[in-house]
Parts: sequence; C-alpha cells; structure tokens
Amino acid sequence: MIKAFKTKIFNDPIYGFITVEDELIFKLIEHPYFQRLRRIKQLGLTHMVYPGALHTRFHHAMGATHLMSEAIETLRDKGIEISAHEETSAKAAILLHDIGHGPFSHALENSIVSGVNHEDISDLFMEALNQELNGQLTTAIEIFNDKYAKPFLHQLVSGQLDVDRLDYLNRDSFYTGVSEGVISWDRIIKTINVCNDKLVVDSKGIYSIEKFIIARRLMYWQVYLHKTVLSAEHLLVKILKRAKELMEKNHPLFATPAFGLFMKNNFTKTDFETKPNLLKTFADLDDNDVYASIKVWKNDSDFILSNLCSYLLDRKLYRIELQNKPFDSQRIEKLKEKIGALYSISPLETDYFVFTDSIKNSAYNPETEKINILQKDGTLIDIAEASDQLNIQVLSNTVEKFFLCYPKNLVF
Repeated sequence: MIKAFKTKIFNDPIYGFITVEDELIFKLIEHPYFQRLRRIKQLGLTHMVYPGALHTRFHHAMGATHLMSEAIETLRDKGIEISAHEETSAKAAILLHDIGHGPFSHALENSIVSGVNHEDISDLFMEALNQELNGQLTTAIEIFNDKYAKPFLHQLVSGQLDVDRLDYLNRDSFYTGVSEGVISWDRIIKTINVCNDKLVVDSKGIYSIEKFIIARRLMYWQVYLHKTVLSAEHLLVKILKRAKELMEKNHPLFATPAFGLFMKNNFTKTDFETKPNLLKTFADLDDNDVYASIKVWKNDSDFILSNLCSYLLDRKLYRIELQNKPFDSQRIEKLKEKIGALYSISPLETDYFVFTDSIKNSAYNPETEKINILQKDGTLIDIAEASDQLNIQVLSNTVEKFFLCYPKNLVF
C-alpha cells in the first residue's frame, strides 16, 4: 500500500506558516543539493554592515515558492488556466532558481568558477535532478529557460515583476532592518493578470508597482551596493585572487577538498557538462569552506594573503570613496606608490590594496521587458508611461558610480 503524502508546514518569519502540498516539491527540498542552500548566505558579506543579514538562500527559495503558490491562485481566480502539473512545475522552477549559487552568492560569482554564471549551474543541477526523478522536472526546466508554451509562468520565475524579486525585497528589508525595501507584495500579487500569455498588472495596482520600483532602487543603494558592503566583498575577491595566484606557484595552502579543486582549476561550462562528478563536487561547496580557509590563511607566510585575511576577519575593511565620475589616475598612482613603499611590495602587487572600479544600477529596465499596466478598456501601457510620478521614468535610466578602495592605514 502506497502511503499518501502528508502536507508539510514551515514557519517563515515573513509570511507565517508556509504549506508544502506537493510531494515532488518536498522531495526537492529534502535533497542534499537544496539543503546546501542553508549554508550559503543570501546577501554575502552584507552582515558586516547590517548585522541581522544572516539569512540564507534556503530562506529565500522557500519564500519565493510560497509567493508562486499565491500568484497561481490569484491567476486561477481570474480565469487563467493553469493545470496542477503546471503549478507544481512553476513552483519547482522557482524553488530551484538559485540552486546554482556558490559560496557568498553574488560576491564570488566569478571568483570560484569563471565563465559560468549561477543560472547556468542552476540549470545543470535541475537537469541532474530531472534524471534522478525520471523526467518529473522536464516542464519546470522548460519554464525556467523560457521554452514553455505559457511565457507568463517564466515571467513569474524571472522577469521585471517576478516572485523572486518580491521575496528578496521584503526578506532582505526585514533582516537588514532597512524599511525602505518593504513592498506591498500581497497587493501586487492580487493585481497581477495575464494578457496574450504575458504577465500584466491590473490598473488598480499601479501605485503598488511604483512603490516596488522605488523600493528596489533604494535597496540597491542602501543595501546591495552599499559602499562598505562593496569594500568587504571586493576584499574577499582579492583574497581568493591572491590564493589562486599562490597555488599556481605551488605555494602550499590549506583548502577543503572541494574548495581546493576549484581554486586550482579554471573550469568552464563545458567541463561541467562533460564531467558529471564536477557538479557533485561543486555541491559540496558553501560559505564554510571559504571561511575555514581564510582563518588558516590569516597566519600564512605570504604577507599579502595574511594581511588581506586579517582585514576581513577583523573587519578592518578598505576605505572606500564613491563618486559619479572616474577617479584621477595620478591620484591612484600616488596611492599605489605609497602602499608599495609602506609594505615593500611590487607595483603589480599594489593592486591588491589600491584599486578602482564602477557599479551600475537600473531599478527598472523597459528595454529587456516592460511592466505593462492593463487598462479597464483592455489596452496595455508601460508603467513608466502610466505612472503619474516622473521619477519612474528617471528610474529606468542606468546609473553608474565609481569607487576607489585603499587601506585605512594609508596616511596622506
């Protein structure tokens, strides 16, 4: 006798009780590949600025899946046909959308594996799980890759107004304490609709969408691209860069087996596709591998690596300046000369301590996909045109800022 699946309940600090009614979804949650997300922070090193930002990719994936259930219920109430299989597949797609993230999420996106983004690795994980589950994820993968017959399901997973963004704005706002990120996720979901197989918003939801776009902009500058967060995350990137450089020179460095493999090799997407065990090894990586290694490297004989690791562990982060135009090259060279003389390091090595780069942010990008407002007469109009707030049009412009990092002990 086959035992019937019993509904599972999770208690979430954002939405309260979340129910899992699909056996397939629960199987995915229980899988080691997904459980690994408990050990990867959602916001990388943001907790160095906002101490409460210690939530994980697991939290976010569970929350986004709950919102997918809410969205599908809303669309069905409005007469949109979504089968039970499509519902389960859409929930599986959003549950697994971030499963390809490596340690510290976006902070190390191109440091541990270069040339392969987390979406690519998520896709590889989903294909591997699909084989284990005898093809039960085929539709979910099609939705994830925007190859399913109903594009609006993909838009709910990845789009300008997807449940991914709805969850991370509210969740990140909650855990950081930055109230500007709070959005009316429940009202937004209640006002979504479908027109010509594309996701739209009923006209009565326009003000909630305006708030959503503004909140996203504020969260980027106050949290995701906060200058001290940038300082910490670029420090982490420099640490891994130095460690890789030393390993290439056969300098003995401690690393967990999985971490050591990726530090010593530059794997490509083709490597992941042709070497099945590589994906399993990647699944062994999480924040703990990196932190454990950095704690050991702090006492390494290499002056640069040990100092950088001390900076991070003791929160002695780079001083960082942010401005709207590139920094003067002569000033940068003078800073490098000073740090070179102070630490007796080569001009090339000063790049670990003094460097400049830029960041870009666009709260709303109508060129890739519009958020269309469904008027009462059935016509569609882009939110930037429908909004009576001029700043929505402004927020569609990409803003670029430049930053300069150098040690705080560098005296002018």
